[in-house]
Amino acid sequence: MGHIFQLGRKYAEALGLKVLDQNGKLATVTMGSYGVGVTRAIAALAESNRDDKGIIWPRNVAPADIHLVATGKGEEIFAAANQLAEDLTAAGLDVMYDDRPKVSPGVKFGDAELIGVPTIVVVGRGLADGVVEVKDRRSGEAGNVAVAEVVEYLRRLVSA
Repeated sequence: MGHIFQLGRKYAEALGLKVLDQNGKLATVTMGSYGVGVTRAIAALAESNRDDKGIIWPRNVAPADIHLVATGKGEEIFAAANQLAEDLTAAGLDVMYDDRPKVSPGVKFGDAELIGVPTIVVVGRGLADGVVEVKDRRSGEAGNVAVAEVVEYLRRLVSA
């Protein structure tokens, strides 16, 4: 992830950068540059935290805590998802919310897996039974959580 640039004496000569050598005579310095590239660190994270569907962000560097996906055509689904997004944000969680109304659930799920936020929450068919689906991006395990309990459940999950 780190990089080294051996700049030689080109810039030192142009700047007239000299120091006293061990014999007390002026000598042009040899320059170098050392650093860690942020983009290289991100690339290393992506390479080591992925599967065939996309990246799987470690929670401490993820772009959001929760990727909320609204699926279905009913207005009640989008109203519930909007409210959940607001409640999660009020609870101090960062939420990425996919509220595209004319995009199929399959495309939304594919996008959520590609982006790789650690926890995916789906508001969809289960809403009729008072539940939302909570999926762990890394393990693929999913389960239903009652709408009334999901904010606290996710807050505990993210802070664990």
